[in-house]
Amino acid sequence: MSAEIEYVSSNKKDIRYVLDLMAGVHPINPVLAEELENHIKALSIKKDQILFKENEVCQYMYFIKKGALMGCTTHKKRKITTYISVENEFVSSISGLHGSAQSQEHVVAVEDTDLLAIHNHELNRLFLHHAELNYIFRVILEKYYKDAQQRSHIIRVGNAKELYLYFAQTNPGYLDRLPLELIASLLNVKASTLVSVKKNFAVQECRNKELAGWSEKLEKHMATNQSYRDKGIRLYSLAEEIGLSSHKLSIVLNSYINKSFIDYINQYRVNWIKESIRNPEIMQNFTLEALAYSAGFSSRSAFYSAFKKLVGMSPVEYSKNMFGEKR
Repeated sequence: MSAEIEYVSSNKKDIRYVLDLMAGVHPINPVLAEELENHIKALSIKKDQILFKENEVCQYMYFIKKGALMGCTTHKKRKITTYISVENEFVSSISGLHGSAQSQEHVVAVEDTDLLAIHNHELNRLFLHHAELNYIFRVILEKYYKDAQQRSHIIRVGNAKELYLYFAQTNPGYLDRLPLELIASLLNVKASTLVSVKKNFAVQECRNKELAGWSEKLEKHMATNQSYRDKGIRLYSLAEEIGLSSHKLSIVLNSYINKSFIDYINQYRVNWIKESIRNPEIMQNFTLEALAYSAGFSSRSAFYSAFKKLVGMSPVEYSKNMFGEKR
């Protein structure tokens, strides 16, 4: 879809927003700010409308105020997505940057898009007279090329799952916003493969939310009822207390909390004992062994072994260190 693009005067609020972003890289002097205000134009294009074509000179540097654009090339009648850009990003021809040559790619709107633009003739003139503008665009280009290098590397060495994770982490929210076939083209994977990977991650995310809910319920139950102090506590009895099957509780412990049942229970017991040791009144009336039995340990050896495993020192050493710090 190609249509005449109309460049109009931009409002000062939009220009000020762009200048503030640029000033975050390097302060902009008032003379440069005024020049930019005088030469930045506004335009809007519809979804699927071409911003500039292959084999023509891109006359402008663009800033995306709202929407999304993609860069494309064609190889053997196959369209290849070279980049996708959204709000707060600068866009121009990569191969013909600053109007230096004909563009080897075309850029098209993925969504209805509002842009700000400055003509390359004016931009190049400002480069000659304002060192900070050169620095700002150098930083912007450095980020672009670092991102492009990272993407190129992961595309060469990553599998579909790794590519999906890379894109999800570097472009949060894009997977639900942009057409998957465009993202698949950008990542050089089949669209059907990306759809399958996305579905698998959605299932995993749903499962993780369920596990998080049960984990929270488990933690509240343990804090309120102190079930760990029951010497006869078992996985099935704890599961019954919180209304969960033994199998699901095992999954919560092993896959979400990343502890075995015994380590999970012993962590609560050890923490309870550590709190008791910190209380001088308790230590005046109870031995460590008495605290251990009260916490739920069934033997002295089990208590010492668990305490050292989880704390890194024996309960006697921990107690001495605590009283040593207080003195």
